[in-house]
Amino acid sequence: MKHPQLVAFGSAALVVAAAIGGVWYMARGAHLELRGSILKVRTAPLDENNSVAVVDFRFTNLADYEYNVLNVKVIVEEKSGAITEGVTVSEVDARRLFEALPLLGHKYNDSLVVRNRIPPHGTQDRMIAASFPMPESRLDMRQGITVRVEEVEGVVSEWKGK
Repeated sequence: MKHPQLVAFGSAALVVAAAIGGVWYMARGAHLELRGSILKVRTAPLDENNSVAVVDFRFTNLADYEYNVLNVKVIVEEKSGAITEGVTVSEVDARRLFEALPLLGHKYNDSLVVRNRIPPHGTQDRMIAASFPMPESRLDMRQGITVRVEEVEGVVSEWKGK
């Protein structure tokens, strides 16, 4: 062997790289994250100046730990660039909303609300309803809509849609 130091350095580098890779592999499920997408957005007028948006979405908890929901928000970005956060509707009120507004169609999924627990690696279909201080025509002309879910430990997951 002409270069024993080079062989020793290469072997040591390989062992260190394997150790780092092993640590990353072992910790792959330790990061709390919900990965999801918006499936459908339905809107209806409440009166001439207020409307409601119902967002159906699907998500997966990628972590090895339970995801505890602290807060769910629906945010609309208007064509003008203005951002408006809706007032989320509780599950009980969402049921009444679907009874009162047949224009919304059927309520397919339960609402994702505070204190919901999402099991590790679980996939769920949920919905959230939010009221907005704008006419339905303006809400329908939005540039985008975002669902933001906050976990009790401070982790935030967002899904954007049209």
